[in-house]
Amino acid sequence: MISGLDDVVAAETTLSDVDGAGGRLIIRGHSLDELAGSARYEQVLGLLWSGLFEDLPDEPGLAAALGRVRVEIFKQLAGAKALAARLPAVDAARALIAELADGDDLACALNLVAAPAVFAPALILMQRGDAPIAPDPSLSHAADILRMLGRPAGVEEAAALDVYLVTVADHGLNASTFAARIVASTRAGLTSSALAAISALKGPLHGGAPGPVLDMLDAIGTPEAAEAWLDAALDRGDRLMGFGHRVYRVRDPRADALKAAARRLSRAGSGAGGRLALAEAIEAAALRILARRKPTRPLKTNVEFYTALLLEALGFPREAFTAVFAMGRIGGWLAHAREQALSGRLIRPQSRYIGPRPDEAA
Repeated sequence: MISGLDDVVAAETTLSDVDGAGGRLIIRGHSLDELAGSARYEQVLGLLWSGLFEDLPDEPGLAAALGRVRVEIFKQLAGAKALAARLPAVDAARALIAELADGDDLACALNLVAAPAVFAPALILMQRGDAPIAPDPSLSHAADILRMLGRPAGVEEAAALDVYLVTVADHGLNASTFAARIVASTRAGLTSSALAAISALKGPLHGGAPGPVLDMLDAIGTPEAAEAWLDAALDRGDRLMGFGHRVYRVRDPRADALKAAARRLSRAGSGAGGRLALAEAIEAAALRILARRKPTRPLKTNVEFYTALLLEALGFPREAFTAVFAMGRIGGWLAHAREQALSGRLIRPQSRYIGPRPDEAA
């Protein structure tokens, strides 16, 4: 038996390829290095959904349709105040998404992309005691998300969020995407698939890790304290948040894209320059220490490290990072769900029983 299904091929896909040995991520024939910083989320959404939904419009048409749907989805917030008061943002968003109708068409998919983009900023504001801000359908998806967060976005801020959304839009057969494909294989519908994916995403071993990166930066405080703090953490057996990945062995291209976006944001005066300098000093120290102490393990900077820095600079609270992750990954989940429903069989692996047999029982 292969623990964790490592190296087991469970699906064939045209959507994305995670090349761990080469440190590359390919989305529908395009490298992430090519897409991040040049493509808006709507463009990548169209790329992922091409051939999977009937009547899929071109990029301007898709952006316009998504803007209209954000306005409609905002109406679903009528009963959200109680949810915001008692649940974390990702759990409250999941509960609101569960109220959406199931389906397998483009209209359902657009609802599901709009939902976390509208719900997460609204829930963040409500948890602060503020009223939700209605969407502006004339804006890009990224710019409108920031506006609904109460931070009207300049060109640099919207571009930085687009980099994040594009970077996390799809990433092979990760845990949440596999959960979406399993549910889709039963023909349950896109909403059910998305809910399963969100439930997998919120686990701390998957989408719940960027927040603790900021906790680590806060605890270290200054570049001069980095090496001693990191050595002490490793002596205790702690994991250094933001380093190492299950698949990537040389580089995580998503970390590179997000680091570049954070630097651009800082140069434009829109990000926390001092925070970036601290993060880069901690990153350099961590890589030196990990190379010295764990020379046989490829522990490079992963997507979580600069995700935390970028989202913090854009005004998202760390406790809502998983809900923000869902804003980007939802496009990939739906693409995989449609691909599975259109071309795959019911996913039904076997298990090996290792418990007692009847004749062995006392």
